[in-house]
Amino acid sequence: MSRSAADRLRGLRRLLTLVFTGINAIGLIVFAWLLVSNDDRQGDQQLDAQLERVTAVVARLLQFDATNGTLTTGFVARDQLNDECPQFAVLPGASGDFPAYTSAQQCVQVDLPLLGGFADEAARSGKIEYGQIRGAGDRRLRMRAEPVRSTSGQYIGAVVAVTDGQATYDDHIRYTLFVFGGCLVLIGGLALAGHFFAGRAIRPAAAALEQQEILLAETAHDLRTPVAALRALAETSLRHPDQTRELLPRTVQLASRMGGIIDSLLVRARLAAGVDDLAIQPVWLDQLVTGLVEDTPAGGASVTVTAAPSLVQVDPGLVQRAIGNLLDNALRYGRQPDQPAIVHITVAGGRVTVADHGPGVEDAVADGTLDRFTSGSGSTGLGLSIVRWVAQAHGGSLAVYNADEGGAIFELVLPVASPRA
Repeated sequence: MSRSAADRLRGLRRLLTLVFTGINAIGLIVFAWLLVSNDDRQGDQQLDAQLERVTAVVARLLQFDATNGTLTTGFVARDQLNDECPQFAVLPGASGDFPAYTSAQQCVQVDLPLLGGFADEAARSGKIEYGQIRGAGDRRLRMRAEPVRSTSGQYIGAVVAVTDGQATYDDHIRYTLFVFGGCLVLIGGLALAGHFFAGRAIRPAAAALEQQEILLAETAHDLRTPVAALRALAETSLRHPDQTRELLPRTVQLASRMGGIIDSLLVRARLAAGVDDLAIQPVWLDQLVTGLVEDTPAGGASVTVTAAPSLVQVDPGLVQRAIGNLLDNALRYGRQPDQPAIVHITVAGGRVTVADHGPGVEDAVADGTLDRFTSGSGSTGLGLSIVRWVAQAHGGSLAVYNADEGGAIFELVLPVASPRA
């Protein structure tokens, strides 16, 4: 089963929201990854700066005795660094053979053989080595091994400094959770914003589709009666050729009415689309209503008009159609079973009141809820929705309520024009 245009528009809105959110989410995730990586790198750099201060100073304080091939640490033992954190150790490596020396202050618990492995690696490569190691209690430790050379230029060991990096790591984890948590919140906000802006983007198309649906429904609604009447006239003419001359004027009149209906619908469609403007002009409302009642076949119904001179500023074509819908609605549904309709119209002060003696209207209609397809009394409600639209387009209003003695009352209010001097 093919999807309707409205369903496709809703699917397009979801797709636009997904694309908008996805693109921004990718950008946010990349940005978050860069922030987290930079924070991790800065944390390591801060720890490495502390370790470098220790290993560089200790390496300069070491002395190598070439006569007996030993490494002297006497100056190291007397330096202030020996009693501070980070702790360090001077360890042999590669071809070096001297007693290991460890600083007096033990800041973290770490296995000396583990540090000896880094010292040996640094001495063999002749390069400074960095690494993450685990201490007691599975704490994260940061290590720096700076190779040491003899007077002959041969690497014989390394100064290995160790510091506790657990606090820095914990800060990094909290920062990571904050960044990615913030990204999730932003992605959620972007999804809502994308949904909103996607709705804004497709709103003109949705409005155009809605206007198209309304136009088609109103065309079918308004043409149903004259088309049926026209068919009846044609069938009568076929059965009774002798009545053709008599039926022809009524046929032309119905065709003209149908053309007027179509023109009015097209005008409304163009007005709703913003292509045209209302043809506002001073109109004597009492004369318009009286002429409309005279031209509308009552079909056995009783229609009375009480009118006082009333000048309004309106589009005469649209207002005539709106009042015609009210009259047609009263003639159709404003009657008791098997009884002719009784309709009374009052015109005064820019106000047209159409009262009937039918079963009244449903509560939803009486409360002002004029849906296009539900109004009660057997009506589709479409004609009343057109009346409301015409009233609102002119800055007026349409009120619907039930009379105490029975029947429905429709009150159309239009802007009054100032009489010409």
